[in-house]
Amino acid sequence: MQQTPEYLIVGIFLFFGTVASAAAADIDGVSAYDIDEIVVTASRRPENAFKEPYSINVRDALELVEIRQVRTTPEAMQGITGVMVQKTGHGQGSPYIRGFTGLRTLFLLDGIRLNNSTFREGPNQYWNTVDAFSIQRFELVKGPSSVLYGSDAIGGTVNAISRGFEDLEGEESIRGRVVVRGSTAESSYAIRPEIGISVDNLSVFAGMSFKDFGDLRAGGTTGEQAKTGYQDRSGDFKLRYSLSQSSDLTAAFQVVEQADAWRVHKTIFGESWQGTTVGTERQHSFDQDRQLAYLQYTGTGLRQFHGGSLTLSLSHQQQQEERFRVRSNGDYSLQGVDVGTLGLWGHLDIPVATGSWSTGIEYYRDDVDSFRNDFEANGELSVTHIQGPVGDDARYELIDAYLQNRRTVGKASEIVAGLRFTSAHAAADSVRNPTTGEAMSVRDSWSKATASLRFSHPFGADDQGRFFTGVSQGFRAPNLSDLTRFDAARTNEIETPVIGLEPEQFTSYEFGVKIDDDKWTGQLALFHTSIKGMIIRTPTGRIIDGDNEIGKRNSGDGYVNGIEAQLRYKVSDTWNVFGNLTWMRGEVDTYPDSTPALVREPLDRQMPTQVYLGARWQAGDSRSWFETLFSIADDQDQLSTRDRADTDRIPSAGTPGYSYLTVRGGWRLGDDLILSVGLENVFDENYRIHGSGLNEPGRNLVLSVVHHYR
Repeated sequence: MQQTPEYLIVGIFLFFGTVASAAAADIDGVSAYDIDEIVVTASRRPENAFKEPYSINVRDALELVEIRQVRTTPEAMQGITGVMVQKTGHGQGSPYIRGFTGLRTLFLLDGIRLNNSTFREGPNQYWNTVDAFSIQRFELVKGPSSVLYGSDAIGGTVNAISRGFEDLEGEESIRGRVVVRGSTAESSYAIRPEIGISVDNLSVFAGMSFKDFGDLRAGGTTGEQAKTGYQDRSGDFKLRYSLSQSSDLTAAFQVVEQADAWRVHKTIFGESWQGTTVGTERQHSFDQDRQLAYLQYTGTGLRQFHGGSLTLSLSHQQQQEERFRVRSNGDYSLQGVDVGTLGLWGHLDIPVATGSWSTGIEYYRDDVDSFRNDFEANGELSVTHIQGPVGDDARYELIDAYLQNRRTVGKASEIVAGLRFTSAHAAADSVRNPTTGEAMSVRDSWSKATASLRFSHPFGADDQGRFFTGVSQGFRAPNLSDLTRFDAARTNEIETPVIGLEPEQFTSYEFGVKIDDDKWTGQLALFHTSIKGMIIRTPTGRIIDGDNEIGKRNSGDGYVNGIEAQLRYKVSDTWNVFGNLTWMRGEVDTYPDSTPALVREPLDRQMPTQVYLGARWQAGDSRSWFETLFSIADDQDQLSTRDRADTDRIPSAGTPGYSYLTVRGGWRLGDDLILSVGLENVFDENYRIHGSGLNEPGRNLVLSVVHHYR
């Protein structure tokens, strides 16, 4: 594809004048693009998203499954302003939010941290262990949220609220749903049955998902990409007991198993595209398991707290991964990490005459086991390593306390101010010294206070518009991956342990406008994030096992600037037009080579300028709809030195721009059956999202059926 100039993209945006991040779906009066929804993530209490002084996006089950037919949780983030979903493999998507991914974005499940101390720099596969079919809604708050959620909440915070008791009615009821999805370019099928039962004060919900993905067929001449398929099995169970009319006790369990998900770009089965190199390994695959169990108490209107609310949570999460790697000479290795995370937190919200006070405490502890065994091609064990990808026999603790005040000023303006104190402690008893090869131990501690101040003010005759602005500090303590990782990084790189790291610090300044009236719904945000002391990977000049050694330093000072715009225009009762625009630029100080000379370079894997434009028709009786969506991304040739060295994934001249067209339609057949059909990438464009290890689907017919029963 020829280069798409930025001025052309901006011109298209201005010409259409209609930008938004999602379709304006409205089946039975439920809008899939509604900034007037009630959300809990931005303030850890139910608030109107329109009034919140943050950039917020919501994706609910109706939009995700019954309209957009999403495949995975990372792909549920596609099309949101400020978000780029990089895919190392077909089972390993990792969203970049305002320039950050991996350990600098925070994922919550029902308020519980998915992140643990082994999350690594750059893209990872962990978001894909959350079954999108099991989620009722995703709430994304962009920018640093460290005051409310602690370390890691830098680029953004996503809270996935699991399905449960939404459809149950009355004291005795039964509701259920079956979702079936199939697609041609993925040679895939997925099915999820679920059921909810309510009897008196007790409600029970259970669901299972079975997914098989074949080899992914890309567009144009690339065609089928070998070894990209994998299997996914998951289940979830939830029980709620109503202690009173205003308090509940909820117990839940989730389990996910993924098998044989390859990183094909590292292997001989990779495809050269636009000059990318092909890997030399015979196999590089992951098995991933996750289990989460929790018990939560929620109480509202509590007299002892002046009508306030209280939430208490106790959880245990087990995340296990194994990597099987076969080198070109037939020698192979098996390595793995097993992380058990204990979580305990409480949140109290107390209303006062001028607003509310919110406070809480959190405690998370990771217990980590890690291993690696090397074998010769004949199957004989050659080396048992001191550690796996991170230090063995390791522990990591996060202890936090926070306080936030929300105050109404004047008639409808609001000020939200908060403060958080975080203490982090790391210890690993079995770490390989990269210089001597002998065992060593690593121990360190850090503490940090962060603050946030946000403001929103209504405007317009009926307060149909709202300005918002604010400054928020972000904080990320070094984790076990920063300190103890001894594992492959990018192409021909190996990351080694280091000591003496300090916390990263971020400060984000944001100004935005929201509108919501009979015709127009939209949001515009301008942001600047200042980066100080970011931990950056640094070449040492040494070679280990044939790979370039990469160390780490707190040398990354820099910034990220961005513009995010989204808007929907209601042409008539049956027609809407919509779209969005993202523009982002970032730079950070880095060491391009082993010489001690800092150079300011573009941020790694920087999101290109991107536009979505579309139109939607919906019948007056809401029983059928049709949508067309046009997606455009500019070339991304602003590359860091490490981007240029990642030759398996990024072409030497950068990732070419692309555009593709998608059409979708749906019908409600009776009261309980919904049929949706989508044709993605209509013209079979052969393209790749920047930094990914494989190309996106070519022309792809997606069929989904959703049956609600009672």
